[in-house]
Amino acid sequence: MNGLSVIWAPLIGMDAIRVLAVLAALAIALALWKRLGGWALRALAAAVLVVALAGPMLQREARTPLSDIVFLIDDRSASQQLSDRGAQTDSAVAGLSAAVAALPNTELRRITVPDGPGDSGTRIGAALADALASEPRGRIAGALVVSDGEAHDADAAPSFPAPVQLLLTGHASDWDRRLVISSAPAFGIIGEETKIRLRIADEGRVPASAGQTAELSIAVDGADPVTYTVKVGEDLEMPLTLDHGGQNVVQFSVPAAQGELTARNNSAVVQINGVRDRLRVLLVSGEPYAGERTWRNLLKSDAGVDLVHFTILRPPEKQDGTPTSELALIAFPTRELFVDKIDQFDLIIFDRYAERGILPVSYFRNIRRYVENGGALLVSAGPEFATVESLARTELGPVIPGRPTGKVLSGPFLPRPTEAGLRHPVTAGLQGAPAPEGASEAPGAGPWGRWLRQVELTDTRGEVVMTGARGAPLLVLSHEGKGRVALLASDQAWLWDRGFEGGGPQLELLRRIAHWDMKEPELEEEALTAEVAPGSQQVTVTRRSMAPAVGPLEVTRPDGTQTALTMTDAGPGRHVAVFDAPEAGLYRLAQDDLRRVVAVGPASPREFERTVADATPLAGVIAASHGGVSRLEDGLPRLIAVREGRSAAGPGWIGITPRGASEVGGIGVDPVLPDWGWLALAAGLMVAAWLIEGRGRRRRAG
Repeated sequence: MNGLSVIWAPLIGMDAIRVLAVLAALAIALALWKRLGGWALRALAAAVLVVALAGPMLQREARTPLSDIVFLIDDRSASQQLSDRGAQTDSAVAGLSAAVAALPNTELRRITVPDGPGDSGTRIGAALADALASEPRGRIAGALVVSDGEAHDADAAPSFPAPVQLLLTGHASDWDRRLVISSAPAFGIIGEETKIRLRIADEGRVPASAGQTAELSIAVDGADPVTYTVKVGEDLEMPLTLDHGGQNVVQFSVPAAQGELTARNNSAVVQINGVRDRLRVLLVSGEPYAGERTWRNLLKSDAGVDLVHFTILRPPEKQDGTPTSELALIAFPTRELFVDKIDQFDLIIFDRYAERGILPVSYFRNIRRYVENGGALLVSAGPEFATVESLARTELGPVIPGRPTGKVLSGPFLPRPTEAGLRHPVTAGLQGAPAPEGASEAPGAGPWGRWLRQVELTDTRGEVVMTGARGAPLLVLSHEGKGRVALLASDQAWLWDRGFEGGGPQLELLRRIAHWDMKEPELEEEALTAEVAPGSQQVTVTRRSMAPAVGPLEVTRPDGTQTALTMTDAGPGRHVAVFDAPEAGLYRLAQDDLRRVVAVGPASPREFERTVADATPLAGVIAASHGGVSRLEDGLPRLIAVREGRSAAGPGWIGITPRGASEVGGIGVDPVLPDWGWLALAAGLMVAAWLIEGRGRRRRAG
């Protein structure tokens, strides 16, 4: 295939040529005005000279025809596997491939669209953009998209230079029911009501048998579900009260209806992190001493703690005539604190408190009931704990996990974690911890400073996690009824804060004791937790336990199948199991008597948010390219060629636009006339004009 065109190679500047052309035109106009003979030939001669100066050249191009390219976008995402869409797609791809092969000078480029990475859905827009970028625009004759139309990146679709045809899978009679979470909080305050907004939506051609109501089941942390009858299509606001901190997994589900496309979108999982609004702590200091502000400073430094602190400045036994009611800077509201509002506190701390008649016996009994019903008590004991004024000798004694022998052990000693303390989350992993009593020091153990005084304890219960002087119990943690009690048998923790002999992790230790008392999830000694690695389906399950070994981990998959995994030792008190979840959904974990649920991926993937075939997402790019939509259930349309700019779709047919592109293989350039030819032509015209003018003068003279 050859092409011929005229190009220009001026001998002088184009501005000069324009000036000469204007002067020649003026001269010809003058000759015409004076009615001189031969003016037309002179005009032709001037035109020849001007054209010759412009340098016309004949350009010859050797062109090779190029084939047209048609893209076939083959949607193989998860929603394309519903019903008989897979078979429809296979048949359409085979038929379209044969139809394109039958067209002259046309090639087919097939692009398969799988599920997008993560939960990004079907990326047909990106497939069209990649197709446009991979080939020259001048060769693209069209794009044939075999899909259910649910493109989740339609905004990324480019302006296509040829018709985009959508061949829609599915059936006009399809319908589906799905559960939609409109809004759900990421955090919720423990004990306070939070709300989740949702609705049950029916889409497509819904049969009358589907009904106007559905059974909605709600299960929290894998517990037995509670079922409600709700209206379909109505926005619902479900109240929920969290009863524990940490991750709360709430699962909503609706039973599958007869004839709907899939039940994969009939459930949804919401993960809400339970937090406390404000931690209310009551701190009662028995007397001023060097470490009296240790607990106060610790609690005041936490923005999430509301602290109420009272210090007994003058003991009642000091006989100076001052009435008992005037022994404080402000009135000590004992009844309000220990009777009326005791249940509002998350933790009560007695710091070197001695029973000196300030609190009635019934108040101690009330504090004990507070603990047994789920409250938290921490006793930081000084020398008075070993006397007859000890809290252990009051009505509070039955819940204090240790009884004083009456001895105060004086002299330097090094606090040490016990074997149990190495596993307990309160003392496990404390920076620079020395080895337990009688064990060899671990490499890298730090130089904790020594304490100077300790109350000797006996009849301890619960867990002794630290020992002190002569190996006696120093820190005892105990579950009492529904509550917890911590007993620290020394008032010397402040020495670490002051850096005595190098100090120690005073702030971290006391913080852990207080938060364990208040049942913070990360400090539970028996706990089962699970984490899903971001961007993957790898689940890491961690079991914290005081036992040196634990049994197998039972994993129940979303489809109900079960498997058992061996948990490996990951350090004192920690055991780990890692597995790759084979599918997204809710996994139930069980180990001994602990239960946990974890959501892997979305319970309803984006692919199943909308499952009824719909051309709406791609309507913009189809209309802009003069393409159309054809339902495959009506049969595969004929494929024909149409001219560019014309409508490319009609009943029973779809079209592509042949582009007629070609490739230039070589270029040749020749002058229209040689230089002497232009001169000869101009001279001939000038001579002819002169002869005509001479003849005219002779005729007028005769």
